[in-house]
Amino acid sequence: MIWFSILGALPFTLALPYAGLLTGAVLTVFTGLIISSATSSIIVFAQELMPHRFGMISGVFSGFAFGIGGLGAAVLASSPTNTSIGFVYHICAFLPAIGLLAVFLPRMPKQLH
Repeated sequence: MIWFSILGALPFTLALPYAGLLTGAVLTVFTGLIISSATSSIIVFAQELMPHRFGMISGVFSGFAFGIGGLGAAVLASSPTNTSIGFVYHICAFLPAIGLLAVFLPRMPKQLH
C-alpha cells in the first residue's frame, strides 16, 4: 500500500505543472486521495517497528509530521515572492518522488497466522 501511494501519485503530480485549472484541480484530488490512502498503513508499519510505543508513534505522526508539513507549506508560500508560482509548482511536482526512499525501509518478517 505504501508503494501504491508513492508510485500512484507520482504521474499525477508530475503532470500538474502542465495542466490547466480544471485539469489541475482533478489531478490534485486524485493525488490527495492516493497519498492519503496509505496514511493508516504507514502508521501501522511504524507501530510494528516499535510494538510497545503505540502512543508515541501516533503522537509523532500527528504532531511532528503535520508540524513539519505546516513549516514546509510556509516555506513554499513565501517562495513565489522570490521566484514564481510556476517554480513552486515544479518543486511540488517532484515532492512525492522523495517517497522512493521507502526502498530503504526495513523488511518485516513474514508472520504465519
